[in-house]
Amino acid sequence: MLQLKKVSVKVGKKEILKDFNFEFEKGKVYAVMGPNGSGKSTLAYAIAGHPAYKLDVGSLKLDGKEIRDKKPEERAKMGIFLSFQNPLSLSGVTVFQLLRIALGKKKDPLELKNEVETTARRLKINPELISRSLNDGASGGEKKKLEMLQAAILDPKLVIFDEIDTGVDVDALKTIAEFMDGNKKGKTFIVITHYNRILHYIKPDKVLVLMEGKLVKVGGAKLAEEIEKKGYEKVMS
Repeated sequence: MLQLKKVSVKVGKKEILKDFNFEFEKGKVYAVMGPNGSGKSTLAYAIAGHPAYKLDVGSLKLDGKEIRDKKPEERAKMGIFLSFQNPLSLSGVTVFQLLRIALGKKKDPLELKNEVETTARRLKINPELISRSLNDGASGGEKKKLEMLQAAILDPKLVIFDEIDTGVDVDALKTIAEFMDGNKKGKTFIVITHYNRILHYIKPDKVLVLMEGKLVKVGGAKLAEEIEKKGYEKVMS
């Protein structure tokens, strides 16, 4: 599905991600863990095509097609979605209007409106937030739910959640995880997180651990539990 071979990423002159090799398979949930500064977000931005996080060397293929030179909008059209750590507000544009622009003429406006409202109810999003400017007056948890709503409507094949559990209370976290678990068929989820919180509610097929820009360990869900109990240094040693 998504294959990275010998990927290294520099930001400016500093190498952040080093010789990363891994293949993310269709229909699976992956947790990418690691301490601050380990390269987790760099991995996400490099996959999504952020211009400041271009591959220095290596290959990045989606369904067998090389995408390392593709622009972010081209990658999005190919089915890659990135949910940001700190979603920004967008003055004067509602989530419905944003999705209409993103989808173009793929969906009838009335059909899209109904789908947005239905998905918002499933995610327990306050109806007022749907009619306001995107993320205007929303809490951390509400912003993350709105990101989840966009991912659900756009229906990408690869969804990257960069610290979707940050600033989210337990109830919102449960709602997000349950929705994610119910909508993972045929998709690949990459959940980037420092902690094991969200992994209490959605079980990853694989856990990847990054330290100092390198992929140092791959394991099952129990690896995340071990990290939570002992910390990164003890587990890696």
